[in-house]
Amino acid sequence: MIVGIFPGSFNPIHIGHLALANWICEFCGLDELWFLVSPQNPLKEEAELINENKRFRMVKAAIDGYPKFKASDFEFRLPRPSYTIRTLRELCKQFPDKTFQLIMGADNWNNMSQWKNYEELIHKFPIIIYPRKDHNVMIPEKHTNIKMVDAPLLEISSTFIRRSVKENRDIRFFLPEKIWEMRNLFEF
Repeated sequence: MIVGIFPGSFNPIHIGHLALANWICEFCGLDELWFLVSPQNPLKEEAELINENKRFRMVKAAIDGYPKFKASDFEFRLPRPSYTIRTLRELCKQFPDKTFQLIMGADNWNNMSQWKNYEELIHKFPIIIYPRKDHNVMIPEKHTNIKMVDAPLLEISSTFIRRSVKENRDIRFFLPEKIWEMRNLFEF
């Protein structure tokens, strides 16, 4: 079984995340796509994050009913901060029957040198890179396990969502209906 790992803070999850994940799942040969909720990304400020359990609840609610999507709190049980290489190693140990492919944006690919053990990550795991505005991607030819996909460019950020909700703006169409109804979980 081929599983795409889509890690993120999902602070909160929004339609951009879902549309992109849907496209990647359907057009990149994945059997499943796991939304891996990161409790603490080492490159983000923890103070800006909605409580991890609330973010996980929102991801579960947002993907309910789509059989190829799974919500995962796997990193909640790992040491913090969350390092992708550690997570993928542990996933491979616990699920040896699955092949994991990492999903990341072009912005993250261009910052890979900041990631823990990024060379091991690049050499050992297939990576699907989706486009981000103003981020060109160069993949060395020797990395045949890494592919840039032509997914739709969706520029919606969780920062925009949180700010707009805080300002009492009606942005219901940027969020799945269940998440719009759960917006009281956003912390300000």
